[in-house]
Amino acid sequence: MNISQPRDTARPRARGTERSLARRAELITIGRKLFADTSYDALSMDDIARQAHVAKGLIYYYFQSKRGYYLAIVQDSVADLVSFAASGLELPQADRVQRTIDGYLRYAEHNQAAFRTIVSGGVGFDTEVHAIRDGVRAAIVATIAEGAYGRGDVPPLPRMGLLAWVCAVEGATLDWIDRPELSRATMCDLLVKTLGGTLRAIEEIDPAFPAPEPARRDH
Repeated sequence: MNISQPRDTARPRARGTERSLARRAELITIGRKLFADTSYDALSMDDIARQAHVAKGLIYYYFQSKRGYYLAIVQDSVADLVSFAASGLELPQADRVQRTIDGYLRYAEHNQAAFRTIVSGGVGFDTEVHAIRDGVRAAIVATIAEGAYGRGDVPPLPRMGLLAWVCAVEGATLDWIDRPELSRATMCDLLVKTLGGTLRAIEEIDPAFPAPEPARRDH
């Protein structure tokens, strides 16, 4: 009597899932560069497929539409940036502020296409994309507030002061990666000092939020 052994389908299915996730991640990496160099409206799905060297149907399979593809790229880039900038939780408050700014600049320097996609992508007045970008701003504000005040959830005054600083940092960082005339260390020192001015202004208006002592730098 020939009794067939049950087939173990779990491992092939897992391998298929891994390949699928890897393929999706590869398409997102390609898309970061495409949308950083060309505006959203200027790229058709045919253009994307041709430049990515894939069938157009593959992009539809993973992302359903050009908009879905773009949103996946922005969300993936945002997750990377926030994770990178928010590391160093074991450091003292002032050192964490320094680490966050340096991490932000390092990310922008080494992931220029992704950074441009986050800060100045090409969808225009798209409320969902703007919500994603507002989310990354809020995350950076919370990270800086956590480093400066020991808490990420702060009231309107310090939140607005830090948000204004983050928006200025976005524009300055875009210019810096296009024209890297300053070293990253110098750029970081400059942004730390301008943040110090913001934190002192917040303290002057509301003494309940004192500016932290500057981090000691070992040169």
